[in-house]
Amino acid sequence: MNAQIKTVLPTGIIAGIAATMLVLGASTQSFLSTFLFASSALPILIAGLGWGNRAAVVAIITSALLGSIMVSPWFALMIGIFTLVPAGWLSHLANLARPASELGGPDNLMAWYPISDILMHLCGLVAIALVILGVMIGYGPELTNAAVDAMSATLNDPTSEFARDPQAAAQLQASLVQTKSIIVLLMPIVQGAAWVMLLFAAFYFAVRIVSRSGRALRPREDMPSALRMNRHAIFIFLAGILMMFAGGVPAMIGATICGAFGGGFIMAGFASLHFRSLGKDWRIPALTLCYISSMMMLPVFAVLILGLFDTRRTIALTPVRAPDGKQTQTDINEQN
Repeated sequence: MNAQIKTVLPTGIIAGIAATMLVLGASTQSFLSTFLFASSALPILIAGLGWGNRAAVVAIITSALLGSIMVSPWFALMIGIFTLVPAGWLSHLANLARPASELGGPDNLMAWYPISDILMHLCGLVAIALVILGVMIGYGPELTNAAVDAMSATLNDPTSEFARDPQAAAQLQASLVQTKSIIVLLMPIVQGAAWVMLLFAAFYFAVRIVSRSGRALRPREDMPSALRMNRHAIFIFLAGILMMFAGGVPAMIGATICGAFGGGFIMAGFASLHFRSLGKDWRIPALTLCYISSMMMLPVFAVLILGLFDTRRTIALTPVRAPDGKQTQTDINEQN
């Protein structure tokens, strides 16, 4: 036990320091700020996946303390909500396992927590984090309207093209009014989807890193076949859509839910495309075209629909004890 603590403690501290440095680097590099901020979850995930929950907890506490000392307690709260706690929780879920016999499987195998449920938890955590952030910064029509007004300040410039053309200025002004009513719901949708994708990418790379190091507690799974959303997430997604029609604060919360869970379904849709195209000659050009066209609204919506229709819970199974020290893997697929 003492030897284990001596390993876990420094690992967690180093991971916490690395996470804090990545977040601080995000504040100085504006171009890569989003990716650096999201990558701050990577050290926490590596510590948790490779050394267990204790290492993840130590890393979270270390990073939070450093953030409080070097910047402010509010800064520590922000990184805790957005990266530290979600990363620690994902690593905890990934390390959960129970006898496969409890699920109707063989007695000599262990069943690991499904990737689909891990992704659903991540969507929920991101939605909650964005709602908390919105409360902290006072997000609402006043804030977004001010941002739109700042971007349209050129209308007040007497030398601008719009000032010389009254008709063009009137048309632009009408479009800005419409934009103000849309952007207040569009921003939470985009932010929620993007943050879910970035944090899951950090989880994916952490799994690969820890698996190559030989310290992985969880077997590495084939993401094209395993990465799907739990069917229960569909009801949460639909509830978010209905809330968007309520107006006011419920609409903004609903947009946040739609964005976070929509990001999960989009990833599941792309994973389904990868799985369906395995072994096909047209695989690479078709996937390339899908990723390039996903910059537009309609193709992304099609991938989202695919993710909604292809829900699956894939449970990884490994032997309780492998005589040769290597783990083999089989899958139980519950098609929903």
